[in-house]
Amino acid sequence: MRTALCVLGTAALVLLAAAPAGAADADRDFTVEDPRITESSGLAASRAHPGIYWTHNDQDAPLIYGVDSRTGRTVATLTMKGVGTPRDMEAISVGPDGDIYVGDIGDNLDGSWDHVWIYRFPEPKQLRDQTVRATQYDVEYADGPRNAEALMVHPKTGRVYIASKNEDGGGLYAGPERLDASRTNVFRRIGEVPWVTDGAFSPDGGRLVLRGYLLAKEYAWKDGRLGDEGTSVGAPFQGQAESVTYTRDGSALMFGAEGRGSRVVRVEREGTSPSPGEDATDPGASGTPDAPGTGPAGPTATGGGEQGNFALGVVVLGLATVVVVGLKRLFRRD
Repeated sequence: MRTALCVLGTAALVLLAAAPAGAADADRDFTVEDPRITESSGLAASRAHPGIYWTHNDQDAPLIYGVDSRTGRTVATLTMKGVGTPRDMEAISVGPDGDIYVGDIGDNLDGSWDHVWIYRFPEPKQLRDQTVRATQYDVEYADGPRNAEALMVHPKTGRVYIASKNEDGGGLYAGPERLDASRTNVFRRIGEVPWVTDGAFSPDGGRLVLRGYLLAKEYAWKDGRLGDEGTSVGAPFQGQAESVTYTRDGSALMFGAEGRGSRVVRVEREGTSPSPGEDATDPGASGTPDAPGTGPAGPTATGGGEQGNFALGVVVLGLATVVVVGLKRLFRRD
């Protein structure tokens, strides 16, 4: 009897100790701690390293930073080799081939550049500071130069899309089926979009989220085009709101902004539950449209992972206690 109780007690303690260290600690709200990252203009969830997010400054040396969402600290700095000096890097995405795509596509003078660039390199297997050899692609638009800040790589087809930025509304552009480094890659307009500062495809390729400074919409994606008019999602107010991506499992959206010590905010997707160990904000806490806590019809901002882990620990300990007490009674009857 004592042996059985000891085993159960040990198992309960192991489960309790392990709960806070699980995967639920990743993909949560975090603050970018690296003082070098002052203008985070793009955000992409790593496919190879759970909980890691790739970002970059908008005008900088060819540097890409891997930030751990558990701590907010940079765990890898990648220096791209084989490309020119970036002019205005605005977006980043991870393709189905495991490559990272960086969009040097900004043009604040609205058409002063006759071409822009996309950089591409394999996502590193190890998280450390290193130099990566990148391929550079020349890009132009079929209907003339555009300012753009959103580049999205479809997770199934690998096709690259760009959303232009204009106060009167932008366009959604599709690249060729495969990018070619030996020639200029022409992107053609396939749809109309609002003011866009970033975008991302869901991991299953069935949805596309586009965000601006104040609003964000999630669209159905069908046959290589927007499948509906889009549904407003609860984008948090972040001032210079510059980035968005899906979590690796697609259950939530991660919204980022420019500025030193900027905050990345997790927003649960409609119809999904918070990951174990995370406590969603009360859906009725706010009636403000396009703000965290928009209610059952929209995503909800989350945070406080420690609180969720504590609750999980209490549940585990409580179940273990019930089992132990039940066994005691059983043996007493015998």
